[in-house]
Amino acid sequence: MSAREGSPSADKRAEDPHYKGHRTRLRERFAEVGEQAMPDYELMELVLFRSIPQRDVKPLAKALIARFGSFAEVIGARTERLMEVEGIGEATALDLKIVEAAARRLTRGAISQRPVLGSWKDVIDYCRTAMAFADREEFRILFLDKRNFLIADEVQGSGTVDHTPVYPREVVKRALELAASALILVHNHPSGDPTPSSADIRMTADLQSIAKPLGIALHDHIIVGRNGHTSFRGQNLL
Repeated sequence: MSAREGSPSADKRAEDPHYKGHRTRLRERFAEVGEQAMPDYELMELVLFRSIPQRDVKPLAKALIARFGSFAEVIGARTERLMEVEGIGEATALDLKIVEAAARRLTRGAISQRPVLGSWKDVIDYCRTAMAFADREEFRILFLDKRNFLIADEVQGSGTVDHTPVYPREVVKRALELAASALILVHNHPSGDPTPSSADIRMTADLQSIAKPLGIALHDHIIVGRNGHTSFRGQNLL
C-alpha cells in the first residue's frame, strides 16, 4: 500500500458518503444556472438538504414529486399528507411549509405597496401561489380602498374538494367594517380546471347586486387551479 493510500485524508475520502459530493455539485449548479434550469426534484433536494443532513435525499425528493405532481404541489400539500410519505417527519414537513409561507409572503409583498389594478400580473401570481395547489377549496377576498390599495386579504372559508359555502351578505358586511371601496374575489378549484361553475356565476351576481348599491365595486372574481386561472372580468361575466 502506498503512503497516499494509507494517509488519513485518503481514508476520510473513502469513508465519505457518495451524497456529499452530489450535494456540493447540486449547490454549485444552482449558484451558476439558477432554479429555472433545474427539474423539480432537484430543487426539492436542495430544500431537503437542510432538513435531512445525513442522508441521500434524491429518492425522497423524487417520491414527493411523484406523489404530489410538482414542487409547488409538494409545498402546498397539508402537513398530514406530507407525513404520509415515508421519510418525511414532522420537522421536515414543517420546513416545507415554511418554504410555502415564504413564497406567499414574497408574492403578497408585490401587491401590498401599490395599486392592485396596476399590478395585475402580481395579483395573479399571488393568488396562484396562495391557493392554486391546495387540495381543498378556499375562498378569499382582497379588500381595497378607494385608491385600489390593499386593505386586507382574508380567507373567508375553506370547504371540501369541490365546494366552499359563501354568503354574499357576510362578505359585504365585512367590506363595510373595513371601509373597503372595492373587492376582488378569489377561490381555487382543486380539480385543476379553473372554469366557473353555474354556482360560482350565481354567487358572484348575487354579491355584486348587494355590494353595488352600497358603493362597493366588485373588480373581479378570479378562479385559480393547477392548469391556469379564469377572470370573470376577462370572460365578460361581470
